[in-house]
Formats: sequence, structure tokens, C-alpha cells
Amino acid sequence: MSTKISTIDPRSPAERAGVRPGEVLLEVNGNRIVDVLDYKFFTYDTRLNLLLRQEDGSQRTVSLRKGEGQELGLNFETYLMDHCHRCANNCIFCFVDQMPDGLRDTLYFKDDDERLSFLMGNYVTLTNLSPREIQRIIDLRISPINVSVHTTDPELRVKMMGNRFAGRSVDIMRRFAEAGIQMNCQVVACPGVNDGEALMRTMKDLVEMRNGVSSCAIVPVGLTKYREGLYPLRSYTQEEAAAVIDMVEAFGEQCLEEIGRRMFWCSDEFYLLAKRDLPSDLFYDDYCQLENGVGMLRLLEVEFHGAMRMMKGEELELRPFSMATGRAAAPLITQLAAEACAEFGGVGHIYEIRNDFFGPEITVAGLITGRDLIAQLKGQKLGERLLLPDCMLRYHQNVFLDDYTVEQVQEALGVPITFVASDGFKLLDAILGIDDAEEAPNEDFFPEDDEYFRYNPDQKA
Repeated sequence: MSTKISTIDPRSPAERAGVRPGEVLLEVNGNRIVDVLDYKFFTYDTRLNLLLRQEDGSQRTVSLRKGEGQELGLNFETYLMDHCHRCANNCIFCFVDQMPDGLRDTLYFKDDDERLSFLMGNYVTLTNLSPREIQRIIDLRISPINVSVHTTDPELRVKMMGNRFAGRSVDIMRRFAEAGIQMNCQVVACPGVNDGEALMRTMKDLVEMRNGVSSCAIVPVGLTKYREGLYPLRSYTQEEAAAVIDMVEAFGEQCLEEIGRRMFWCSDEFYLLAKRDLPSDLFYDDYCQLENGVGMLRLLEVEFHGAMRMMKGEELELRPFSMATGRAAAPLITQLAAEACAEFGGVGHIYEIRNDFFGPEITVAGLITGRDLIAQLKGQKLGERLLLPDCMLRYHQNVFLDDYTVEQVQEALGVPITFVASDGFKLLDAILGIDDAEEAPNEDFFPEDDEYFRYNPDQKA
């Protein structure tokens, strides 16, 4: 049973109360514990009565007192205390379906779990929620939830998601909105499918749910070269991308005037496809859709220039360096690195990595593989250190998407690697060699077979 206690933190409230590893947590204050959401919600209070099943099958109750919100100190066999909910859809744009054969099994696992949405920010479609789970979200006020909307047209949603129940999710969203459950939304736009009039309908419907819908990102579909036998999709042309931007910006401006907030933004990739400058810093409000690449490049630039102003006048020796990134960010990174070299002196080489593994239409750094890095950087001028975006690594581990390790890439290129977060201040620090001892995470941080902490291409892209 997934609520079986595996270990207990030393000197924790649970240990002091005499809870033992191997016991199963059944109830807290009379409330049945099914998974991590029940556990976190019902253990928040200061006085708890835990109903436990011992290894011999007998039950006992343990009472304890702790600080409000303080962790009990119980650890379970899985993070969710349950099996991860698998995706029941067959979306026409699914990135997992566009993966080549031969990668590790966890890369082909599709989750669609509302608990991971609340706890880790994953996007979910709401197509596999049971009536109990829907009501629990409302009763426990589990919020915010990140929702992959794609379209609010029920028939089109069924077609796009390959699930005859997909249209019902729009009604679930309305129910959540009425209950005040906050939702951040995402639309993966596919040319000629859910853009144009369909996109306008989606935005209008989401505005009607504004009591619950906080924001919505419109991102272009990502297509790899592995699409044989899949739904015929293509990428946006420059003119089509510009048309989407014009529609979304105009509607967002209308929302700003009428309800006081913009609500809708296009991702940076749309602006790159349209060959347009990114909007100003103020356009993005509080950058609420960074995970979808909305304003990410603009914020990086703003932070970097802020860091430059703080460091201006410092006498620093900028050691020769190099940095590699995807085609989307390469122009901005090149510009920022040049500014740092001009201000502080030194030499840096920026390399735009072509994604040969997935295909040239994939331009984000998070989907660059170790083998592409080696193939395109070997023999290049790399200086004393190579800077890489940390999104290239599998979550909390030191392997790239294709299972090449950091050590293998370092050995092949003959240069130490420093990983840099998507943060302008940290980028400047890395260029200047300040605190550049940051190492790749321990590959044993999470076990290989832990499906909850695998690399998720949809999230990282």
C-alpha cells in the first residue's frame, strides 16, 4: 500500500510520538488518507490523531501535537503515496509520441496527474479526473492548477486530444472557476487547427471563467523529425506567427482595459518565428507564465542588465569562456556576452547548437542532447570553461536527454562545464567566473525508476 511509512525523520513529531516504519497510515483525525494531497491537507493542524495499521494487521491510534503547518516527518514508499495518473489522451501534437526509439523507458511515460500539477507545476488536461477527485479539489481548495486547454470547443478538443471525453473538461474548468480554484492555462497552437476563430473562442471562453483563470500562454506546436504515421502537422510560417501575435496582443489589450489584466500572452517562440522584437518588460506584468517561455528572454535581459549595473566599475579578470545554447536563445546570449566582454575585458565564444537529434525545428536549449554538444563543439574554441543552461540536464541529475553524462561530455570536449540557471544575475556571475564551482546534481538524487521526477519534455520545452 502506498501510504506505508518507509522512514521517519529523526527528532520529528512522528518519531517523538512513537510512529514506526512499516506501519500504514490509514486516517488523520478521522479523514481517510489516500495520497499526498490528503496527507498534506489533513496533517496541517496542531493536534492530530493518526490511525495506523501495524505490520501484523492490527490497528492503533497515535495522538500528537506539533506546530501549525509543521511537517510530521513521515516518508512513504512513493512521493505521491499512490500511482501516478497516466495520460488517457492521444493528442495530435504530443511530444512523447515524437520521441525516437531506444531511449530510457521513463521518457515514454505520459502523466496527466492533477496532484503533480499542484505540487510540481505540471500541466494536466483534466480528462481523467474522477468525480471524487473533482470534488476534492474544490473541497480542499487545491490551487493553483495548470491546465492544458488547447481549445474550449468541445468537438475540436475531442479531435485534438483523441479522447471522446475531452470536451467535458471545459465544464470541469467552469466548475472550478465558480469555486474560485485558480488555473493557469496553456494553449498549444497548431496551424489551421485551433488558431484563428477557434483561438478567439477559447480566449473569450476563458475570460468568462476569469474568477478562476489567472493567465493563459499560447505556444506554437513543437515538431520533431520523428512524425511518421502521426497526424499531419506543420510549423508556423513567419506570417502566420505574426497573425497569432496580433490577435493575442489585441485581445489581451482589450482584457487589460475591461477587467484590469491582460490574461493572454504568446510565448517567446512566436515572436522569434515572426521575426519580431519581444515586448517590453512591463508588458509581462509579473511574468506569471515563465514556465511556458512567456517573457523568459526579456526577463533574462532585464536581470542581466541589472547585474551589469551592480558590477560596473569592478576590476575583474574575465577568463576565456564559451557558452552553448539553442537557436532560440543564441542571439540574445551572444549580445549579452558581448556586453560583458566589452565592459570587463576578456574573450567569450557563443555557440548556437543545431538540434540534429530531434530535428532543426526544435530550437529550445532544454532539448539539446549530449551527443549534439559533442559533435558540434569538438575542436571549437571553448576557452577555460564551457557554460551550459541547466535545463539541458534531466531533473536533478547529471545526464542529458540522450543519457550522455556530464562527465562524458566534459571528457570528450576537454573542458570543465558550468551549468547556469535561467537567471540574468547568475548568467553574469558565470561569465565572470564568480561562484562557478556549481556542479551537476548527483545522479542518485532520485532513483532512475522514480516516474515522478523524470525528465518531462513538455515542461522543459
